[in-house]
Amino acid sequence: MASLAPTTAWTNGAKDDYRDCPVTTLKVDMHTERLIIANAVMAVVCLALGGIAALLIALTRWQAIHLLPAAWFYRLLTLHGIDMLIAWIVFFEMAGLHFGSTILLNARHAAPKLAWTGFIMMTVGGLMANAVVLIDPNSNVMFSAYVPLKAHPLFYLSYILFAVGALITVITFFINIVVAKREGRFSGSLPLVVFGLMTAAILATYTLLEGAAAIVPAFFWSLGILKTYDPGIYRNFFWGFGHPAQQVNLAAMVSIWYALAQMTVGIRPVNEKFSRLAFILYLFFINLGSAHHLLVDPGLSFAWKAVNTSYAMYLAVLGSMMHAFSIPAALEIALRSKGYRKGLFGWLRNAPWAEPGFSSLVLSMFLFGWIGGVTGVTIGTEQINMLVHNTLRLPGHFHATVVSGTTLAFMGFTYYVIPLIFRKELKLKNWAKWQPYVFGTGMLLTSMGMIVSGLQGVARRNWDITFAGVVPGTVEISLAVFGIGAILAVVGGIMYVTIVLTSILTGPRLEASNLLLLTGTHNPIIDSTKLTDHQMEDKQNQPKGALVLVFAFLVWFAIYYFTNWWLLGRTWFIN
Repeated sequence: MASLAPTTAWTNGAKDDYRDCPVTTLKVDMHTERLIIANAVMAVVCLALGGIAALLIALTRWQAIHLLPAAWFYRLLTLHGIDMLIAWIVFFEMAGLHFGSTILLNARHAAPKLAWTGFIMMTVGGLMANAVVLIDPNSNVMFSAYVPLKAHPLFYLSYILFAVGALITVITFFINIVVAKREGRFSGSLPLVVFGLMTAAILATYTLLEGAAAIVPAFFWSLGILKTYDPGIYRNFFWGFGHPAQQVNLAAMVSIWYALAQMTVGIRPVNEKFSRLAFILYLFFINLGSAHHLLVDPGLSFAWKAVNTSYAMYLAVLGSMMHAFSIPAALEIALRSKGYRKGLFGWLRNAPWAEPGFSSLVLSMFLFGWIGGVTGVTIGTEQINMLVHNTLRLPGHFHATVVSGTTLAFMGFTYYVIPLIFRKELKLKNWAKWQPYVFGTGMLLTSMGMIVSGLQGVARRNWDITFAGVVPGTVEISLAVFGIGAILAVVGGIMYVTIVLTSILTGPRLEASNLLLLTGTHNPIIDSTKLTDHQMEDKQNQPKGALVLVFAFLVWFAIYYFTNWWLLGRTWFIN
C-alpha cells in the first residue's frame, strides 16, 4: 500500500481537505474519512439489530426451547434477512468502496455530495424496512418477499430507496477511479485490492438493476396499479439480485483478504496477473450460480437448468480456487522469509495468531471454503439440489459463506479501520484477540448444525419441525448444536460491537503509530516492500505447505461431493 503513492502533487486544494496517515504514508481525504465513518457506524448498528433477531430465531428453531410464536418468528426472520444479508454487509462494502477509490489510490473524493445522497437514501431505506416489518403484520414476507405474498407498499419502497442509494455510491466509486486516473494518482493497472473492489462494484451495478426489475413492479402491484404479477417472473428477476448480491460480497471479501494479509504479515501477491484473472472469472461466470435458486421452478426448461448448473459455472469456482492458493501461498512465502522455515507448516505455527486481523483472515478463508464453498458447489448441482433446496442445508451453506466468511473478514478489517480512519485507540484488546475465535467457532457449529439437520429432512423457514413431519431424535441433537453455536456466535458478535463502540466512543483521539494491534511494532505494509524478488524465488521460501493444504481441500471437496451423489442414489429403491 505504501508503494501506491504517486509522484504527482495532491490537487485537492486546501491542506484542510486531507491529512497524512503516519502508518500507511497515504493521504486521507477528509470527505472520504467522514463517509467511511458514517457507513461503518450504520453497518455496526444493522449488525446489532440483525444479531438480536438471529438469537431469537435460533432459540425458536431449537425445538427443545421453541421460544417465539409463529407470527414473531416470521417477522424476525424477515428483519434478520434484511439487516444481515443486505444492510450490514452493503453499508460496510460502501465504506470499502470509498476507502479503495480514494485512500488506497492516494486520491481525493471527487463527488462527496453525491456520495452523501446515496448514504442518506440507504439509511432511510434501511430504517423504513425495519419499521415496516415490526409494525405491519402483513409485511412478514421474508427477505425474498415472493409473489403472491404481498407486503405494505412502504416495504418495497424501502428496498428501492436502499438499492438506489447503494447504486449512487457505486457510481461515485467509478467517478473517483476515473478522476484519480486523470490526475495521475496511479499508472497502469489498479492496485490488486482496488481491482477486487472494482470487480465487486461492477457486479453490484448489474445486481442492483436486476433487483429494480423485481421490486419496482412489486411496488406498483402492492399499490394496486399493476393488477397481476407473475410469480415466476418475479422469482427469476429477484434471484438475479438475491444471489449475485452475495457474489458482490464474495469479491469484496476476497479483496479484504488480500488487504488483511498485507496488513498483518506483509505479503506480496505471488503473481498479480494470476489473482486478477481470478477476479475476471467472477465477472463473467459467477452469476450463473443464481440458477440453483430456481431449479425446482416448473417454468424453466431442463436445458436451461442444465446449462446454468454446469460447465461455465465452474469457471467461477476456478476463480475461488485460484484465490484459495494465491493467498495462503503469499502468506507462507512472507512468513518463511522472516525465518519460519522448519518443516511444511512451521510458518503456520509461528504466524501471528493473536493478531485479530490474521485470525479473522484464516478463519474466514477456512469456513468460507471448507464449509460454505464445498456445500455451495454441491447445492448448485441440479440433481443434488432436489435433496437440498427446501431444507436447512441451504441456510447452513450461506451462513458458512456470508456470515462465517464475509462477516468475519469485515469484523477483522474493522479493527484496523478504528485506528487508521476513526483515529481512535482500539480498546479491549484482549477481547479483540479472542473475538474472531469465539465468533468463528459459533458459526462453525451453527452451520454444521443446520447442514446435519437438513440432511435429516428439517425444512427451512418452518416455525415448527413437527409440523414438517420430522421425527425428533438425532434431529434434536443437531438442532441443539445449531442453537448452542448461534448463542456462541451472538456472544462473539456482542464482543465485536462492544469493542467497536467502546473504542469510538471512549478511546482517546490519536494518530495511529503502528498497524499491528497486539503482536509487534513493525509495519507490515512498509515491510512488504522489502520482500525482494530473490526472497520470493528462494527455494526455502516456496509455498510447499500451502500446496499441501490445497490438495487436502480438494480431497475433502471430492469426498463431500460424491457422498451427496451416493445419498441421492439411496433416495429411491428400484426392485
